Amino acid sequence: MFRYFIQLAYNGSNFHGWQIQPNADTVQERLNMAVSMLLSEKINVTGAGRTDTGVHASFFVAHFDVETAIENTDVFVYKLNQILLADIRVDNVFRVDNEMHSRFNALSRTYHYFFSYEKEPFVDNFSVFIPSRLDVEKMNKAAAVMFNHSDFTSFSKLHTDVKTNNCNVYKAHWRLNNEMLIFEIEADRFLRNMVRAIVGSLIMVGRGKISIADFEQIILEKDRGKAGASVKAKGLFLTDISYPETVSKHFRIKPFVPCL
Repeated sequence: MFRYFIQLAYNGSNFHGWQIQPNADTVQERLNMAVSMLLSEKINVTGAGRTDTGVHASFFVAHFDVETAIENTDVFVYKLNQILLADIRVDNVFRVDNEMHSRFNALSRTYHYFFSYEKEPFVDNFSVFIPSRLDVEKMNKAAAVMFNHSDFTSFSKLHTDVKTNNCNVYKAHWRLNNEMLIFEIEADRFLRNMVRAIVGSLIMVGRGKISIADFEQIILEKDRGKAGASVKAKGLFLTDISYPETVSKHFRIKPFVPCL
C-alpha cells in the first residue's frame, strides 16, 4: 500500500463544502471520482478537515492510499486537472510515509476573511461588501483576547460530534489593504462555523455595538446564543495548513486569492 498527499485549491461557491454528503455536490466526491478513474481503483480521499458550504480553499491538503505506486506524479497531476472542472485545481501529489495523516499530523490551520469597503464586482464571489468603516484598532484588541482562552464553545455550531471545544489560537489580526479589510486567524484546530462566528462578533466590536470586555464575556459564557451572527461563507478562505518539515517541503506555493 502506498500513501500520497495531494495539495489542491478550490472555489467553494458551487460546493456544499468539502465532505461527501447525500444529494449534494462536494469537493471530496469530485476528487474521489477523478482519482479513482485515473488509478482504476476505488479511492477514498481523506481531507485535512472540512470546509462548509460556500467556503473556499486556496490551500487544502488530503491523502489517499493506492495499491500500486504512481509512476509519474507530475503526469498524474496534469491528468487530474484535465478531468476536474475549473473550480478545483490540483497543485501537487507526492508520496509520504504510510503513517502520515493529512488531518491528524497537521500542526495548525490558517483562515482569511475578506471584506470590501467598495462595491467591487470582480471580487464579489470572494468577499463581503461592507459600506461603513469599522474600528480596526478596537477589533484587533478584542481579537487578542482570544490568546488568553482555549474554550470556544460560544463560536461553535451546536450539536457537533467533537470531543472538545478547546482550541489554541496562535494569530488573530485585522489589516487594511487598499479598500479590502482582511482578518487572519491561525489555530491548531477550528470548530464548525468558528471563524465566521468570531468574525461576526468582532464586527459588532468594530461597529461599537459591544465592548472588548463584552467580547471576552461572550467567550466566557460558552453559549453560542451570546455571540454575533455568522458572516457569509463566500468571504472565507482556508489559506494554509502547516505540517512537519518532512511534509511541508514538498508543497508548491501558488499565488494567493485575487482579493490581495
